[in-house]
Amino acid sequence: MRILRDPAALAAEALQRRARGERVGFVPTMGFLHAGHTSLMDIARPRCDWLVTSIYVNPLQFGPTEDLDRYPRDPQGDAEKCSAHGVDVLFMPDTLYAPDHSTTVKVGGLQEVLCGAKRPGHFDGVTTVVARLFGVVQPNLAVFGEKDFQQLAVIRRMVRDLAMGVEVIGGPLVRDADGLALSSRNAYLSPEQRRRALSLSRALRAMAAAAGDGAADPGALLALGAAQLDVDALDYLELRDPDTLAPYLGGPGPVRAFVAARLGPTRLIDNLAIEFTA
Repeated sequence: MRILRDPAALAAEALQRRARGERVGFVPTMGFLHAGHTSLMDIARPRCDWLVTSIYVNPLQFGPTEDLDRYPRDPQGDAEKCSAHGVDVLFMPDTLYAPDHSTTVKVGGLQEVLCGAKRPGHFDGVTTVVARLFGVVQPNLAVFGEKDFQQLAVIRRMVRDLAMGVEVIGGPLVRDADGLALSSRNAYLSPEQRRRALSLSRALRAMAAAAGDGAADPGALLALGAAQLDVDALDYLELRDPDTLAPYLGGPGPVRAFVAARLGPTRLIDNLAIEFTA
């Protein structure tokens, strides 16, 4: 595995490989990698000839009071994990933006609900950095985790609307043995906070189980889930369409349950697929 830092050098090689007919796979990350990230590499590896993983803590997607400066980092450990999972190039740029960078990519509608409503400007930063990375890496396919399900939906819409020609693949959410969704920010949690953080997945499972038993009223399901939560502050607990992210109002079909909450200063998200039969 090679480590590259120069966007121009990576772009030149990517274009050469595409010209030779090679399929380029891509897994973008912000580092401090865990099994959720490496599972995305494992999905991409058999689908491509050349696999690039990026590590870049993108300042555009952090608000002024968020954790950009203290976001956890482990470059050596990250490189070891990437190499072990078949990555050909680890892209670790010092910056992706020119000093006079002035272009922002915005996906209307999808990015204005859920986390977008609570973190203004966040998804503008996400779509802008992903578009920039796609321009550098020139991927045929890119894999994003369903842990950030709204992000996945936003990126799919951006790729469709702008005809980017990238196959966007969603990787299943990966959980720890106790059920907590894997997240780099879990490192912030104290033992007591981690114990209470399990209430997020417990709430989602309770809602899914009730729906499986025939419960169909959205309000009742949300009340059931809220009763399971043991958090310091709840940002949202919602049922939404997995494609449009429109609120679920009832009826059969697939639905996604979303939750975001804070334990101390740490903000965690989780989601779960729910199937309504009536």
